[in-house]
Amino acid sequence: MGQFDLYDLRVTVVEIRGRSVCGLAVGDFFELINSSQLRIPSGKHFCVFALASVLPLLAAKQRQMAAADWLERDSLVACPDPEEGLIMKIERIARRTLDSDELT
Repeated sequence: MGQFDLYDLRVTVVEIRGRSVCGLAVGDFFELINSSQLRIPSGKHFCVFALASVLPLLAAKQRQMAAADWLERDSLVACPDPEEGLIMKIERIARRTLDSDELT
């Protein structure tokens, strides 16, 4: 069918405004690479509830969008736990060309 480009992403904890009950700290991160592979550094973890809050945005952030689109401009996401106040940043770390015949 053809080739297309996607970005690999890194989601990093950039701020904790409350208390971190899930054990994350500023600087903790995970990466989304090769379209669908989640990579967490060895010996680390990432809270599933924080992951759930950012997950719906990842497919959009993997793609180039119009410069005026809010999804292209915005990159901060809040964890749903209001007591924690955990803020994450989505960053593009690499552009990758993929072949749609190799994906489902």
